Amino acid sequence: MSKEVVLNDRVFQAKDFSHEEKEGAHQISFLFDVTSEEYHDVATLLYEGAFNVAVPENGLSFRGSIQEYSTSVTNLYEKDQVGEYSLTLLQVEGQ
Repeated sequence: MSKEVVLNDRVFQAKDFSHEEKEGAHQISFLFDVTSEEYHDVATLLYEGAFNVAVPENGLSFRGSIQEYSTSVTNLYEKDQVGEYSLTLLQVEGQ
């Protein structure tokens, strides 16, 4: 079952979602699919590096930064491609 994760007002359908606390800070990890049509917008968002993060179902809301990031496909500019992204975000101190 997927869970909604919101990064700067963009909603992602997260697969394999996990949440833990590390030294008092929230850390979430999840997988999500990105189509070739969405690629540019998602890449631009991820280049920001830090986000307002919300996981409504868990009541989580924090400012987070990328700790780990990977993708199964390196070129989503080709039409009709889907890549699976893996993202780990850690709460920024003081947020």
